[in-house]
Amino acid sequence: MSDAIPYGPALHLPGDQIRISTNPDTEPFWEAAKAHRLTACQCADCGHFRMPPSPYCPECSSTAKTWPDLPGTGTVFSYVVCNRNPKDGSAYIYVPVVVDLDGAPGARLNANVAGCNAEDVQIGMKVRVEWTPIQDGWVLPNFVKA
Repeated sequence: MSDAIPYGPALHLPGDQIRISTNPDTEPFWEAAKAHRLTACQCADCGHFRMPPSPYCPECSSTAKTWPDLPGTGTVFSYVVCNRNPKDGSAYIYVPVVVDLDGAPGARLNANVAGCNAEDVQIGMKVRVEWTPIQDGWVLPNFVKA
């Protein structure tokens, strides 16, 4: 008898359950996501990427920012397998991941991964962005196995 827990297909959380809020430091990220463009906050002075976006660069303290478009791919840095919907506790398999974003050294994004069985997700797995409509007209970047 195996001790492995059969999880099944990893799903994205339902978009109608997700609501975000923005501020002047995060709104450019969310506006780009509405247009299905993945971006990351980059210091316009020293080039350091930072996610989540912040008012000041942690490397040089500059407030100048750019938002370059990224290729929409990355590598799973960390993950966890969840088997309950956080809203209502029903059985629902989803896999929150931390993704190292290609094209933005040092920038990581928290998201969900789907497109594979939950037990197949692993550190180092290549992923690509997929867009999930959520509440209030916003769009959430999630990932699928590349």
